[in-house]
Amino acid sequence: MKSFPAALLSIILCCALIARAASAEQETTAAGRDRTLSQLSGTIVDTSGALMAGATVQVRSANGTVQSTTRSDKNGVFLLPGLPAGTYRIVVSKPEFETKEIPITLATTGTLAPLRVSLAVSPVTTTINVQGREDDLTGIADSATQGTVGAKEIQDRPILRSGEILETIPGVIITQHAGGGKANQYFLRGFNLDHGTDFATFIDDMPLNLPSHAHGEGYSDMNTVVPEFVKRVNYEKGPYYADVGNYGSAGSAHLEFFKTLPRNFVQVEGGMYGYGRAVFGFSQKLGPGNLLYGGEAYHDDGPWAHADNYYKFNGLSTYSQGDDADGFSVTGRGYHGRWNSSDQIAANAVPLVGLFGTLNPTDGGNSQRYSLQGEWHRQGAYSETRVTAYGFYYDLDLFSDFTYYLTDPVRGDQFEQHDRRWVAGLDAHHTIFSQWFGRKVENTFGLQVRNDWIHNGLYQSQNRMRVDKTDSSTGNTLPATTEEDRFTDTQPGFYVENKVQWASKFRSVVGMRGDVDYFNVTSLVNAANSGAAIKALPSPKASLTFGPWASTEFYAQAGFSFHSNDGRGATQNVEPISADNPAPNTPTSPIPALIPTKGGEVGVRTTAIPHLQSTVSLWYLHSASELQQSGDTGDTVASQQSSGRYGFEWANYYTPFEHVAFDLDLASSKALFSTLDGDDAAPGSPGGRRVPEAVGLVISSGVTVHNDHGLSASLRLRYFGPRDLTSDGIYRSQATALLNGEANYRFNEKWRISAELLNLPNRRDHDIDYAYTSQITPTAAPAFTDIFHPVEPIQVRFALRRSF
Repeated sequence: MKSFPAALLSIILCCALIARAASAEQETTAAGRDRTLSQLSGTIVDTSGALMAGATVQVRSANGTVQSTTRSDKNGVFLLPGLPAGTYRIVVSKPEFETKEIPITLATTGTLAPLRVSLAVSPVTTTINVQGREDDLTGIADSATQGTVGAKEIQDRPILRSGEILETIPGVIITQHAGGGKANQYFLRGFNLDHGTDFATFIDDMPLNLPSHAHGEGYSDMNTVVPEFVKRVNYEKGPYYADVGNYGSAGSAHLEFFKTLPRNFVQVEGGMYGYGRAVFGFSQKLGPGNLLYGGEAYHDDGPWAHADNYYKFNGLSTYSQGDDADGFSVTGRGYHGRWNSSDQIAANAVPLVGLFGTLNPTDGGNSQRYSLQGEWHRQGAYSETRVTAYGFYYDLDLFSDFTYYLTDPVRGDQFEQHDRRWVAGLDAHHTIFSQWFGRKVENTFGLQVRNDWIHNGLYQSQNRMRVDKTDSSTGNTLPATTEEDRFTDTQPGFYVENKVQWASKFRSVVGMRGDVDYFNVTSLVNAANSGAAIKALPSPKASLTFGPWASTEFYAQAGFSFHSNDGRGATQNVEPISADNPAPNTPTSPIPALIPTKGGEVGVRTTAIPHLQSTVSLWYLHSASELQQSGDTGDTVASQQSSGRYGFEWANYYTPFEHVAFDLDLASSKALFSTLDGDDAAPGSPGGRRVPEAVGLVISSGVTVHNDHGLSASLRLRYFGPRDLTSDGIYRSQATALLNGEANYRFNEKWRISAELLNLPNRRDHDIDYAYTSQITPTAAPAFTDIFHPVEPIQVRFALRRSF
């Protein structure tokens, strides 16, 4: 089976090359007969008529694809030869000036007269329609680790799961330790972010993270995202951005979705291990606006001995009017999924059940999320306003088993987590463009309010049935209901931000946030855990930018942020009766509602080498506590002492030729507790200062060929290095390295076929590793050992796409 997928990919590539060779002469002849290659030229000036050197001139096709890029010379002149007849948009931009777009049509006969383009001075920042990593952010971005990934880059990447869209962000790793329908595990900047605790994700300004979630704080499920509808991913790292509050300490991702599709499409996919997928998308004029609608049906068994049998269905519909300066949109989304789960297994269980086996075939779950959001925006010469309102319903039932027979050798250790909530929120900001003593200024005032009405619980279960259990160490009864609560989680936040262009080579951004988290908890198990808690936290932030000199900018940043804790922990006075605490009425202390963080960063961004975008950054982040409420046990876990993380990142995107792109992103980090941590140490060890499961070295690299005579291909390496699994470093994971490939061939404007090869070397690495005590059978001895979830083996997937 190892050679079968490779042989199939070779056949596709050979057919594509033969087709290309056979059609090359016909294309050349047709080009000479039907199309005239035209030269486009012009001069760039400012509003005073002064010639403008160094302005970027891009030619984009009707669907937004960049066809050619150049810069004006010292006389303001640009020249773009060799353009075939057709309709285009000329996009002219330069830092500190407004961007101008000019529609043009090149005919098969005649010559277009030279253009004269006048650019007006902009407010502090330049608004540029950034499409992806090939675009120059010098003079635009506020840091070296702020950027944009476009739809073209997302579509050209082979991906196993929809959550891997976020791996387009340099330094981010996405893994999975259970069935496909569970939220991914995220890693970035020395964090095991669990399911999103310190990484904020937004869908068209609607937050994806779920506070006070039954399974984990900040739970962020990317299964609700269909990659084909993502227009771009805007990302930023560190606690330096005033518009990002909760969960934004390590970074944030803002997924922006298409309002109108470049082309309507239908796509079907199939592959090994029961993989099948169908997705479609259409957009059309409807009255004065545009209607976009689409959906996805998905199934995957995976290589597991007990198949995941993961079904998911996504649908969305958007109606929009207007343009980037003035308009509105209304979007509805729906997601439903159900799955079995081959959860993580202990290393000593592999001889018993195999590498892809499971110790509890009844694990799994189901989830759904339905949302409605509306957005309105307006921009004029002196101000800009954007308002987004949203509401959604969410439901999850999750059955997991991490210790097998350690607690109850008869009924096992499976537990159920249930989360059901209604959410409503508002995100609004208003920006005023002005001048202070001749210096361009932007002042932004923002308001973000969110309220979650939550009903969640933690239950003992066997074969997905709630049952009482008996604790093996004490003989005490563990009630079927460990905890169950109804509560509200209210999070208002307000921010102000000031941007000033002090000089041609120096600008600043200073911001202040104020956030409040208010919990009102009603415990349905123990009235002592009912009550209210409130916490307010200020978060100042600042960024300084110097340059550009020789197409190079320098950045210095510092700021404060936070993540919220589970509302149940903020009012908890008595420990729930569980395996971790089998004694009733054990007193405990509430945990902080908000955990503050602070950090700093210096960085460099340069485009001094032609066609190369390169950034380097050094950063530090301090967290006041690692203490959290555990949804798995009902009590508090992790360490109360503070921790510090530091590291560097180097990101590169190189486009030496029109159809070829190379990228190399490298990140390295270290995470340390401020004092010795004995709670997360190996048995018999006094502990150490290493933060368990913190990611260290991450490498992401690839080469992509874009639409070269209809052929596109991508080959990508994804690597993350060994991680400490205990605070003393006695237990460590192995490194994980995956090589994935994709190739597709466009026969014409309507038809495209593609193939993905995942885990080409067929490595048996681990997606995730932990170290703790478990008992794999009712009669086995408890053992402290490595607990892991393997990566999926080599597999091939095919897709056929029809565009309209």
